[in-house]
Amino acid sequence: MDSQLDPAARWNLVDEIADQTVEYETAEASVADEIGQLMVSPWTGFPFAIAVLYGMWGFFGAVAGFFTDGYFVPLFDRYWLPWLQETFPLEGTWVYFVLVGDPAATNSFEAFGMLTSGLFIAVGVVVPALLALYFILSVLEDSGYIPRLAVLLDTFFHRIGLHGFAVVPMVLSFGCNVPGVEATRSLEGEKQRFIMMTLLSVFIPCGAQLGVMLSLIPQYTGFILLYLIAGFFVFGAVLNRVVSGSIPEFIVDIPPLRWPRPRPLGQKLAMRTRGFLTTGLPFVLVGVGVMNVLYVTDLMSVIGMAVQPVLTGWLGVPADTVPALVAGFMRKDLAVAQLSAIALTPYETVMSVIMISLYFPCVATFVMLIKEGRNSGGLTRVLLGSLATLIAALFIWGGLFHLLGIVMGVA
Repeated sequence: MDSQLDPAARWNLVDEIADQTVEYETAEASVADEIGQLMVSPWTGFPFAIAVLYGMWGFFGAVAGFFTDGYFVPLFDRYWLPWLQETFPLEGTWVYFVLVGDPAATNSFEAFGMLTSGLFIAVGVVVPALLALYFILSVLEDSGYIPRLAVLLDTFFHRIGLHGFAVVPMVLSFGCNVPGVEATRSLEGEKQRFIMMTLLSVFIPCGAQLGVMLSLIPQYTGFILLYLIAGFFVFGAVLNRVVSGSIPEFIVDIPPLRWPRPRPLGQKLAMRTRGFLTTGLPFVLVGVGVMNVLYVTDLMSVIGMAVQPVLTGWLGVPADTVPALVAGFMRKDLAVAQLSAIALTPYETVMSVIMISLYFPCVATFVMLIKEGRNSGGLTRVLLGSLATLIAALFIWGGLFHLLGIVMGVA
C-alpha cells in the first residue's frame, strides 16, 4: 500500500480490496448472538451488567461466609488456638508473643500471633473469599462476557484517559492488585498504563481485603466499595488532564458467547489460588510478625504519636489505627483484620477502612509497580506520580469523607 496516501484514500483502498476478496452470506443469528448483542447495547447492557455484579456480590459473600463461619472459625477457635496456647513453649517471652500472641485470647482474631491470627486470616478468611472471586472471574472470562463489558464501558473509560479494555486489569485487581497491574502492559501508550497502574494501586481493593471486610463489616462493605470506585473515576479524570499523551482508538475482538468448560475453569482456579498460597500467605505471616516486633520494641507508640495529629484531625480516626496503617504496607487484608482488635465506632471503622484502602499499595503491588515502571522506561515517573496521587487521594478523598461525616453529624 502506498505510504503517501492520505487516511481517507487508504480506507477507500481497503474497501476496494475487501469488495474484491471477501464473500458475504446471510445467516440467521443464534440465541447466543442475540444475547451477546443485548450485552453491548447501552439500553440492555447496563441493566445486565448491574445484574451480573449483584449476582457476583451475592455469590461472593455467601460462599466466603459459608466456609469461613461454618468451618474455619470452629476449626481455629475450638481446636488449633487452644492446642497451640497449651503446647507452645516459652510463654511470657517475646518469641511466644510474636508467634502465638495473647495467651488469654479466646479466638484467633484477638490472639494476633503469626501462627494464630496470621494463619486464620490467610487460610480461614482470605482463601474462601479468593476461591469465590476467582471462580466468578474465570466464568466471566471463559464465557466471553469480559470483552462485551469492555465495549459497553468504553465511553466511560475514555473520559479518564483509558479505553474499554482497561476493564480487564480492573476486574483482575478485584482478585489481586499484582496481576491487575501486570495486565496493564496490554494497554497501548505510556499514559494509559501509568493512569491505570496508579488508579488500581490506590482505589481498587483486592479480593483478600474484600473478604476480610465482608467478615468484619458486611453492612458497610458495599458503601465503601462504591466510594472507592467513585474516587477511581474522579482521580482518573484529573490524571487524564494532567498526564500528557494521547488516547488510542479501541479495537477488540469479541468472541462468541459460550459455556465455560469445567477442566480449564478448574485449572485456572487452581493456578490463581496456588499463586496466593505461595506469595500472599508468607506476606501475611511476616506482616503479623513485623507488627508484633514493633509492639515489643515500643516503636508502634512512637509512630502513633508522630501521625496522631493527622489521623485524628484531618481523617477523624484514633491513633490506635496506626498499627493497621503500618500493616497495610505488608497486606491490606491484614490491616483491615487488625481493626477488629480496636474499639471503634461504626463511623471510625468505615473511615479507617477507607484510609487503609487509599494508603500506599501493599509491598507486592509496590514491587510490581517498580517492575512495570522499569519495563516502560519511566520508573521514576511512575513511582513519583503514583506517590503524589496516593497522597492526594488519602488527604482529599479521605478528608472529603470525614467532612461528609461531620456535616451529617455521624463523625
